[in-house]
Amino acid sequence: MKIWFNRWFTTVSHYIDMIRFNEDKRNFIIYGTHPNKDALYLQNCDYAFVEPDISGEEYIGFCLEFCQKHGIDIFVPRKENVLISKRLNEFEALGVKVLVCPEAKLMETMDNKADTYQLLSKGAAGFLIPDYYVVNNLEDFKRAYEKLKEKGHTVCFKPVIGEGANGFRVIIDQIVSIDQFFNHGIGFRIPYAHACEILSQQDTFPDLMVLEFLEGREYSIDCLSSHEKLYAAIPRMKGDGRVRELVEQSELIKLAHDFHHEFRLPYVFNIQVKYNNNGVPKLLEINPRMSGGMHISCLSGINLPYQAIKILLGEEVEVVKPRFGIRASHIEKEMILKYGDIS
Repeated sequence: MKIWFNRWFTTVSHYIDMIRFNEDKRNFIIYGTHPNKDALYLQNCDYAFVEPDISGEEYIGFCLEFCQKHGIDIFVPRKENVLISKRLNEFEALGVKVLVCPEAKLMETMDNKADTYQLLSKGAAGFLIPDYYVVNNLEDFKRAYEKLKEKGHTVCFKPVIGEGANGFRVIIDQIVSIDQFFNHGIGFRIPYAHACEILSQQDTFPDLMVLEFLEGREYSIDCLSSHEKLYAAIPRMKGDGRVRELVEQSELIKLAHDFHHEFRLPYVFNIQVKYNNNGVPKLLEINPRMSGGMHISCLSGINLPYQAIKILLGEEVEVVKPRFGIRASHIEKEMILKYGDIS
């Protein structure tokens, strides 16, 4: 069977390997495309092509043409996955199975963090989310900051639409000293006055979420599912530096089951959770696709990308009980040496 990965991030190299060296010894031919001919994961593909640097409906036209030209059986998209979900019937007409959530409207909602929080707060399961405000001008930013400070929160902000930690900052009250800057680093921290100075450059700016900063441990839960059943939920604790640990935390596993029961996301999805100082877990975001660190969760003994493809194909899935307690720092060092930065 021919599988195509369009524009992905670097860690898709691991998923390609897991599919290729699957437990059923099944043969797959891997196609990969990227606008950059030197994209690292293209080295892992049997056939690699440079795709045009286009987007929107024009890009969907390219995808359909590529599938037809190369006889693709399975398409695993990342770029334009919402638009692809909206036009699944056109891919299915070509005989192509697409590993993407078929609920395009739900995917669109989850691309927008504010819309996601609204959806979660109204859900029957009563998911807990951080206190937050959405702002697009300096005065509203200042008001949101003051309201959150009055509640006793450390305050942070991030773009409503964005990926990973892009644009995320924790607000600090004091000006950073030169010693802190050179010897300790300031990371994602920004002084309040500096944030206001930057945001004052325009009368309005793209929507920002101003929200409580959760200071407890952060977890990423990788999930394998069909519409009907959640087969596995693997919490991955983000430790210091690059240390990751797979933990059997029943509270988080139950949260994943509750989420799937309500929203029925199929194949693979990821839930990010962080605890506040009182030990209460709050949902940060939902990714209706393979996460960047899912290869660490696969150390549990479950080949998540291959099993997801079996679900897509309507095949029977038998998932073993995950192995927990695995720490992944030394594994990551080996992967960095082989593949480069996997963050």
